[in-house]
Amino acid sequence: MENGNYYKEAMRYIDNARATLKLAGKQDRNYLDEKYVHTACGTAYNGVLKALNMLFNIKNVPKKKGRKSIEYYQEHLAKIDRKLLNYLNNSYNSLHISGYYDGNTDTKVIESGFENAILIINALKPYSKNGMKSKHK
Repeated sequence: MENGNYYKEAMRYIDNARATLKLAGKQDRNYLDEKYVHTACGTAYNGVLKALNMLFNIKNVPKKKGRKSIEYYQEHLAKIDRKLLNYLNNSYNSLHISGYYDGNTDTKVIESGFENAILIINALKPYSKNGMKSKHK
């Protein structure tokens, strides 16, 4: 995939994750169906990784063979942008660990993860050829 398409692709993941999250239903501060929360969190986190892969490509970060770990992303992002590293750590903890693995259904925790994911993706918009104005925060 050419660099210009990563922004739209990452935002497509977020949009799909939001649509899935709506299927979970809400009551008070919790989503009602853990399965949909699990799926939505995994999808949103994959959008973050798509965006970071774009940035790493642009910054000529050495590619790693096989599956990349969170440590790979943290190590290289620490050298590029510490603020984005904080957003990554927050989205990793909220979306990947808490929402995806642990099944947390707290709306505040999950929303925080989505907000951090969108901050990462939007910060990378200037590198994208197709980074049109987003309807996201």
